[in-house]
Amino acid sequence: MSESEVRAAVARELPGVRADLERLVRIPGIAFEGFDHSHVERSAEAVAELLRGCGLDTKIVRSGGQPAVIGTRPAPPGAPTVLLYAHHDVQPVGDRSLWESDPFEPVERDGRLYGRGAADDKAGIMAHVAALRAFGDRLPVGVVLFVEGEEEYGSDSLERLLATHRDEIACDVIVIADSANWDIGVPALTTSLRGIVNCFVELRTLSQAVHSGMFGGPVPDALTALVRLLSTLHDDAGNVTVEGLVGREEASVDYPEDRFRAEAGLVEGGSLIGTGRITDRLWTKPALAILGVDAPATAEAPNALVPVAKAKLSVRLAPGDDPKRAYDALRAHLERHTPWGAQVTITFEHDGAPCVIDATGPMFDAARSAFRTAWDGTDPVDIGVGGSIPFIATFQELFPEAAILVTGVEDPHAGAHGPNESLHLGEFARVCLAEALLLAKVAEVGRQTG
Repeated sequence: MSESEVRAAVARELPGVRADLERLVRIPGIAFEGFDHSHVERSAEAVAELLRGCGLDTKIVRSGGQPAVIGTRPAPPGAPTVLLYAHHDVQPVGDRSLWESDPFEPVERDGRLYGRGAADDKAGIMAHVAALRAFGDRLPVGVVLFVEGEEEYGSDSLERLLATHRDEIACDVIVIADSANWDIGVPALTTSLRGIVNCFVELRTLSQAVHSGMFGGPVPDALTALVRLLSTLHDDAGNVTVEGLVGREEASVDYPEDRFRAEAGLVEGGSLIGTGRITDRLWTKPALAILGVDAPATAEAPNALVPVAKAKLSVRLAPGDDPKRAYDALRAHLERHTPWGAQVTITFEHDGAPCVIDATGPMFDAARSAFRTAWDGTDPVDIGVGGSIPFIATFQELFPEAAILVTGVEDPHAGAHGPNESLHLGEFARVCLAEALLLAKVAEVGRQTG
């Protein structure tokens, strides 16, 4: 198919693609514990139906976790095989009062489609589907479409799934549609991602709560002790103080501060923390956040010293760090700085490796060319991402010769993981076109190098 034929075919398919995206958004497939996982099953079935409609040999698979979907179509003679990745599970919605519309009823406002998963990552699924529909029976490459069902919950079973189905998902190129573009109108290739370590730290100072008047003063309460401990995790400028974590200053572009503040929603007069360029702080340095605290709620708190308090910590690891070593460093810091002889218990939750992608070679050139065409001559930007996609390291290990292209449908205003998540429909159309063009260009590279 010529470029003009690909453009026309994608444009023809977009209305149906959007309708199917909206159907997916209506399924609240949340893989977290405590949610109705029958919706994740429904979501997998819906995805499988879409893949079968593209002519793929499709099955739903699992390995002790939530259902994933694998669809395959063999390559034409001499053509490469491309693995297309996305995930169909979504984040919990959080406080529904913060949503301007029902999170599971897609609504268009000002050129954006609102709904949980509209961007992360059901639009990623539909970008793959759009490209396949555009080619129909003229698909120029072999395809493996792998749609995971528990990415938002940590991908605990993904490595087992990939190992089990390694032969049938073997590929030459991997396209992971779970990242973001640099800005509206500016595409991007993600070339580095931070890793992650999550854990819980619990302090106990008393066997039980005691009267704050009768014992307060000499006796420390656990919540105050916890606050003092947590305060040691950053210096006065906001840099992480845990010794042994990797950090670098090597980001290739910078993030204008006014744009970053607006996109982050920082309060009026609020200060950024840390030192160095914003992109270094986001992409190549560690970050540490306190995600939650277990302690008496203020409305129910008696005048008593709190005997035990607990916090959940999350560390984002710079590329080049090792999650196991980083956890050991965090644990050592917490034990060393626990105040007043409190009893400390540190419990590991999960981790994931950071990654760096060498984005050079003919397949990356093909991707940049496809993006440039879809965005009317705008060159794509190589970016890092502060978030984590730990399984990319698994893909790198299983398929060391495959080019890994990390793309995405999100933009800085998508609000993934937060209230009012949304998808820019104009950018989504470009993403769909870019992926179709990419498949054509990958086939061309395969013919030239084969």
